[in-house]
Amino acid sequence: MLSVVGLASILTALGSSSLNVALPEVVRHFGAGAAAASWMLLSFMLANTVLMVVFGRLADMFGRRAMYLCGLATYTGASLLLGFAPGEWHVVALRVVQAAGGAMLLTNSAALLTDAFPRRHLGRGMGIYIASFSVAQLVGPTLGGFLTHRLGWQWVFWYNVPLGVLCLIWGAITLRRTASGAGERGIDLPGNLLVLVSLGGLLFGLSQAADYGWTDPVVVGGVVLFALLMPVFVVVERRSAHPVVDVRLFADRVFALDLLATLLSTVGRMAVVLLVALYYQAVRGEDPVAAGLKVLPLSVAMMIASMSAGPLHAWLGARLVGLLGNVIGTAGLVVLLACVSPDVGYGPVCAGTVLVGIGAGMFLPATATAILDQLPSHRIGIVNAMRLMVQNTGVVVSTALALSLVTGPLPAALRPAVFAGTLSRVAPGGIGALITGYRITFGVLAAVSALAALASLGGLRRRARRPASPAVQDAVPAPGGTPGPAGERCP
Repeated sequence: MLSVVGLASILTALGSSSLNVALPEVVRHFGAGAAAASWMLLSFMLANTVLMVVFGRLADMFGRRAMYLCGLATYTGASLLLGFAPGEWHVVALRVVQAAGGAMLLTNSAALLTDAFPRRHLGRGMGIYIASFSVAQLVGPTLGGFLTHRLGWQWVFWYNVPLGVLCLIWGAITLRRTASGAGERGIDLPGNLLVLVSLGGLLFGLSQAADYGWTDPVVVGGVVLFALLMPVFVVVERRSAHPVVDVRLFADRVFALDLLATLLSTVGRMAVVLLVALYYQAVRGEDPVAAGLKVLPLSVAMMIASMSAGPLHAWLGARLVGLLGNVIGTAGLVVLLACVSPDVGYGPVCAGTVLVGIGAGMFLPATATAILDQLPSHRIGIVNAMRLMVQNTGVVVSTALALSLVTGPLPAALRPAVFAGTLSRVAPGGIGALITGYRITFGVLAAVSALAALASLGGLRRRARRPASPAVQDAVPAPGGTPGPAGERCP
């Protein structure tokens, strides 16, 4: 079970981490503008986020094995077609299809592990699972840069195909069938549409801020649309028989703080690999291979920290480990803020990225374990999907916010050169403005990460004062229409 989940996690994480470094080459090939370049990344994240909870509920209803194998087939097929894309917006569209396959995989991975592992060993299994993402982030940037530089941008997508076929065969052999939740059938279509429109409006507004400024009507309109639809979403979800996000779960303050910390921590750290890779190409004029090698220490640190999750959780407890991870990650962002400049040596940048990697490697498995531990089987899929939706929302916001902020001080005509990695060659005079953008971006990300640490501290203190309420189990009826067992409390 762990081998299948780990291989598929490497597959999906490779797809995003390698494109982060290869993005300038893809942009140059198509002559894409800044908007298309941003949406090559954002389209995957947005579709993945919106579809996450849908597939989480479908997996609880019809079985996780079938959903997992379908996700592998969809992701692999889209990767094959991406290499034949005739234009930049075809890449964006196929990334949406790829994201659907990724959502089927991600929403089931932690749920499959939670079903398979005894509770006392869940932290160890979750740490190995999170470490598989670190392996992909370790290999992805270098592999993506190498393949793009030597074989062409198509191989950033094509190398997923043989690995995907291998995972599909191994999964068909290894994964056991799981019981479906016959009593919890139904999809919340209005809720999913509201997520798509509201979150899509927010993301579109953020993506346009770099080109038109933060006071432009398009940018303000996207943010206002999100703010106006959120109360509507809450009302719809409270009345839905099968809500995409069950708002009653947030009656448990510990659960709510865990999710808030997940959102803020992801916003604070997720764009770091992309920002550092772009820095070495756009500011220092290095090729994708060299830039990929420069971000390796972050992934190595994250992998080592994740692999240490089991012993750390046993010694300190999952929530304390999560808090320490956020503190260390915030320190890394402060180091990056303090040292970023056109001629800074590699040492300080490496130190900052290592601290960010250690913090992420500690926080992610700790919080996943804290949220999913002791849940009844029929609730794991949907609650894990909620966790991943929040985490993916953080990924999308982090990327959109970082891309907008980092290019904000530049004239609009020079912004495409940042994404193409050619700014230092075509307009050396713009490097100073780009560095200003980097300082603003790292400052904002550090502040958000500090708020994540405060949320983790709040969850830790509340959990220490009292046991968590049974809201997570009881918010939605268990199969057969009866409440979940009150004795099974969420962490």
